[in-house]
Amino acid sequence: MLKGLIRQIAVVVTTVSVLIMNALANSLPLNGLTTGEISARFPVLFTPAGYVFSIWSVIYIGLIAYTVYQALPAQRDSDLLDTVGWLYVASGVLNIIWLLLWHYLQIALTFPVMALLLVTLIAIYARLGVGIRDVPAAEKWAVHIPFSVYLGWITVATVTNAAVVLYNAGWNGLGISAEIWTAVLIVAATLIALGIAFTRGDAAYVLVPVWAFIGIAAARSGSPLIVTTAYSAAAVLGVIALIALVPRGPLPLIRQRSATGG
Repeated sequence: MLKGLIRQIAVVVTTVSVLIMNALANSLPLNGLTTGEISARFPVLFTPAGYVFSIWSVIYIGLIAYTVYQALPAQRDSDLLDTVGWLYVASGVLNIIWLLLWHYLQIALTFPVMALLLVTLIAIYARLGVGIRDVPAAEKWAVHIPFSVYLGWITVATVTNAAVVLYNAGWNGLGISAEIWTAVLIVAATLIALGIAFTRGDAAYVLVPVWAFIGIAAARSGSPLIVTTAYSAAAVLGVIALIALVPRGPLPLIRQRSATGG
């Protein structure tokens, strides 16, 4: 009982702290620079149009829903939420550390922190069994979907962060044009999303890169290669996401293999 209560309080404190830090980052702003102003210093072609970052509002609404759900008395003794809860606390700390490093222009250090955040969210996602374990509707909407969207965005953000760090370090791209590298990154991110779709049937995750790719195309209208690649990837993933939404459809493969004993 006490263990669960401590976890519930820790998760609430984490969510409140992350929300406050992100609000202060742009309202103060930290180090006299907003998050977007710093991003504009690095003209990385994989970075989507500014409006795409409004997805953080969706993420934070989802995390608030998760925070409230896990704080309910009925969830106090949940072993699953206990393990996920402490990973979530770690993710919140990493979120805040990344924000501080970014605003104080410690760009090289932002990538390992972002990578750790990604690993932490993958661990949460795996422990929840998203797309594999059947859960009540309340748990799906308050826990599974919020972390699906969060992981989807951090997957995209990790790629962007890596590109920013390389740009800041003066990497020449091995003589390959930035447009080609961007197209390669879009294809790589698409393959990751397809892997999630076919193993988890997770439409919420898959729709995040769709949103990001449309934003990349909008921001790079002068590059036919990037626009074509981004819109094509968005279209493919959009169709896959719709298929994933079909009850008892062909996705996910893991559940099918499990059900047949394979």
